[in-house]
Amino acid sequence: MEWGHKTLEKLRQFWLLVVDVWNRGLLETSLGRIFVALGIVVLALLVRNLFVKLVVGWLRRMALKTDTRLDDEALAVLERPMAFIPVLVGLYLAVDYLDLSGGLALFADRLVRSLIVLIIFWAFRNLVTPLSTLLRQLERYFTASMIDWLIKAIKVVLIFIGAATVLEIWGIRIGPIIAGLGLFGVAVALGAQDLFKNLISGILIIAEKRFNPGDWIKVDGEVEGTVEDIGFRSTLIRQFDKAPVYVPNARLSDNSLINYSKMSHRRIFWLIGVEYRTTVDQLRRIRDGIETYIRGCDAFDTSPALPTFVRIDRFSDSSIDIMVYCFTRTTQWGEWLAIKEKLAYEIKCIVEGAGTGFAFPSQSIYVESLPSDQPEVILPPVHQP
Repeated sequence: MEWGHKTLEKLRQFWLLVVDVWNRGLLETSLGRIFVALGIVVLALLVRNLFVKLVVGWLRRMALKTDTRLDDEALAVLERPMAFIPVLVGLYLAVDYLDLSGGLALFADRLVRSLIVLIIFWAFRNLVTPLSTLLRQLERYFTASMIDWLIKAIKVVLIFIGAATVLEIWGIRIGPIIAGLGLFGVAVALGAQDLFKNLISGILIIAEKRFNPGDWIKVDGEVEGTVEDIGFRSTLIRQFDKAPVYVPNARLSDNSLINYSKMSHRRIFWLIGVEYRTTVDQLRRIRDGIETYIRGCDAFDTSPALPTFVRIDRFSDSSIDIMVYCFTRTTQWGEWLAIKEKLAYEIKCIVEGAGTGFAFPSQSIYVESLPSDQPEVILPPVHQP
C-alpha cells in the first residue's frame, strides 16, 4: 500500500510539472496561448484566399463597370498588398491574445507597425505605375524619357520614406543618419566622380532631347543601334545584330552623335559611270531620263527646299561619271532600300535604252612601234645538259 501511495504522489508531482511547463511555456508565456496564437495566424492564412476571392473579386467587378481603365490597372497592382491584409490582422490578433509584456510586447508592437508601413508603401509604390498615365499627359512639355525618370524618382522616394518610417518605429533616428551620410558622401564623391558625371550627363541628354527610346543613333567609335532605355548611369542601345550595349551617359553627352530618327528625308548620292564611247546625245538622253523619272515619282521630294541634281559630273580614268543626288520622302530604312532598288532598275533601263553601257575599271597600255633601224636582239642558245 505504501508503494502505491508513493507512486500516486509521484504521478501527481509529474502532472503538476506538466501543468507548470504548460503555464510557463516559452518566455513566460503559456504554451496554450502560443498554440492558440499560431492557430489564429494559420486561420488568417486560410482566410486570405477567401478574402481575395470575395473582396478583391467584388472590387474587380465594380471596376469593370466603369469606363476608365485606370481603376482596373490600379486594382491589379493592389491585389497582392491587399491579400496581405488578413495575415496582418491575424498577426495583430495573435499578438494581442498572447498578452505579452516587457520587451516582447514592445518588439511585437514594433513588428506589427512595421508590417503596416510595409503594406501602405508597397501599395503606394505599385500605384505609381498605373497613375503614371496621368503624368504622360505632360509629354507635351517634357520628353518621354524625363517622365520615365520622374516615375523612377517617385518610386525611389517612396522606398526611402518607407524605410525611414520603419527605422523611426524601431527607435533609429533618421536625422543623424542623413547627417552622417552627408559627411560620408563628401568622401565617396571623390571616388565616384564618374558616377555623378554619368548621372548629370543623362539629365543633360534628356533635357537637350538628344534622343529618346526607339531612336536610331550612331556615335563614331562607340556604337550604332536603337535606344532602348536611358538609365541613371548608362544607356542601353540595341545593335542591329540584337546585341545589347550599355554605354555610359558621359560618352553619349560629350561625343558627336548622329540621330538618324530625326531625319526629315533620306539621301541618295550615286556616281554612275558610262563608257567613253557614249556620245553627247546619249549622255543628254540618259541625264534627262533619270531626272524625269525622279521628278515624276512621288517617292522623291523634289521641292525647292531640297537639292535634286542629275548632272554629268566628271571624266574618270575609265568612265564618264553622272552624279545622281536626290532625297526620298520616307526615312524608313526598308522603304528607302526599295526606292533605291527601283531607281537602279530604271537607270539600267535608261542607259541600255540609250544604246550605251556601264563602264568598268580598266587600263589601256599603248606601245609605240620600234624604229626599223634598231639592231636585232640575238639571244644566246640554251645548251641542254
